[in-house]
Amino acid sequence: MKTKVILFLSGVVLGTGALQAQANQECATTAALAYSDAKAKNYDAAWTRIQTLREECPSYHIATYQYGERILKDRLDNAPDAEKESVAQELIKLYKERLQHFPAKTDAGDVNADIAQLMFDVKLGSTEEQYEAFDKAFEADPNSLNAKSLYTYFYLLVELQDSGKKDLQEVFDKYDVVIAKLEEQENETAESLASLIEKQEAGEELSSKDKARLNAYEKNLVAYSAVKGSINAKLGQRADCTNLIPLYSKDFEAKNGDTEWLKRVNSRLSAKDCTEDPLFVKVSEALHKLEPSASSAYSLGQLAEANGNQSKALEYYNQAAELQKDPSARASIYYKIANQYKDKGQFGQARNMYRKAISSKPSFGRAYLQISNMIAQSANNCGNTAFEKRAVYWKAAEYAERAARVDPSISSTANETASAYRGRAPQRSDIFQNDMQGKTINIGCWIGESIRVPNL
Repeated sequence: MKTKVILFLSGVVLGTGALQAQANQECATTAALAYSDAKAKNYDAAWTRIQTLREECPSYHIATYQYGERILKDRLDNAPDAEKESVAQELIKLYKERLQHFPAKTDAGDVNADIAQLMFDVKLGSTEEQYEAFDKAFEADPNSLNAKSLYTYFYLLVELQDSGKKDLQEVFDKYDVVIAKLEEQENETAESLASLIEKQEAGEELSSKDKARLNAYEKNLVAYSAVKGSINAKLGQRADCTNLIPLYSKDFEAKNGDTEWLKRVNSRLSAKDCTEDPLFVKVSEALHKLEPSASSAYSLGQLAEANGNQSKALEYYNQAAELQKDPSARASIYYKIANQYKDKGQFGQARNMYRKAISSKPSFGRAYLQISNMIAQSANNCGNTAFEKRAVYWKAAEYAERAARVDPSISSTANETASAYRGRAPQRSDIFQNDMQGKTINIGCWIGESIRVPNL
């Protein structure tokens, strides 16, 4: 009897194994045909098989979902408006299935971000639901939202605030977070671009991959600049002193012992130059008393500057820069200090501060442009001969060109400046008459750099 039972169970196991093998073979055959059709852009035939794979072999291969996404995106692009919603819903379902069956090979943050952007683009759900989708993606992984999605995220919040469903403080808080994330991405891109520019300027031939990266970095910087401008425009008059002063004044007595609240208010009032209102003085003093910081030191610097005490203002600004942990904010402080030195004609000290600003924020094109202008202003004082003095303009042009490349928002002005300075530099006839082609000129005075004369 036992022998019969064992033989029966063995038959069941073997039969199950055979059925499983057959199922696997059918999945493999269906997948091969589906993927082949998809590669050939025979999307209708491929989609029928993709559907079969999703139902019967959902964990067979991630390519099922990759090709499915390609097919549905094509359908979405070509669908009439009346059908876009149903195609988008199917694409969202596909995204979720991929995350379910291939979690190790799927970035959840990216999936949530794709779903959020899709909902907005196709107008799925209410404004609240669209915003919640972006908020879910951002809170889970801030890096999941690209420049376009970050703008959409903020845009939806402002729309909700305009309709009375979000308060103004939340808009300000989210603005700070979104701008900080954009500037972080912008700085990383500018830093990568700077290393490639340095290779070019050193005469090194870039590989095809490096050229592609350089092109991508420059395009991305243009995108970041445009998105930041759009976000600032969307914030509009909501962030002016007329709105800020009453908003924060009503909470001051209750929150003047809250360091984090004081920091946010101080930063916002300072950024919008609401420094003449008594509230700014009260906030700055309360903050500095509770926790001397970059923010409080900077505010006290502004107060000292407003009272005409420039030396005290510089002292506070330097302290603020040293205490500031946020690179973008630190760069702005160094830039302000540099401008003060520049206005006093102390170009060497000014350049040191502009360089510190650039070190903190590699995409700070305005700092490069200021150095360019100081060098140009010093042309008559930093050369021994007429040729050397005019050669200083080549160095000024280099800095202006660098400004244009790292900061697309000022590229037009920077390129015009570079062109003007190159026009003042020695021309071909000057180089030939002075026999200077290919030679290196060491520029004296505070500049202390060299320039290589172009070959004819």
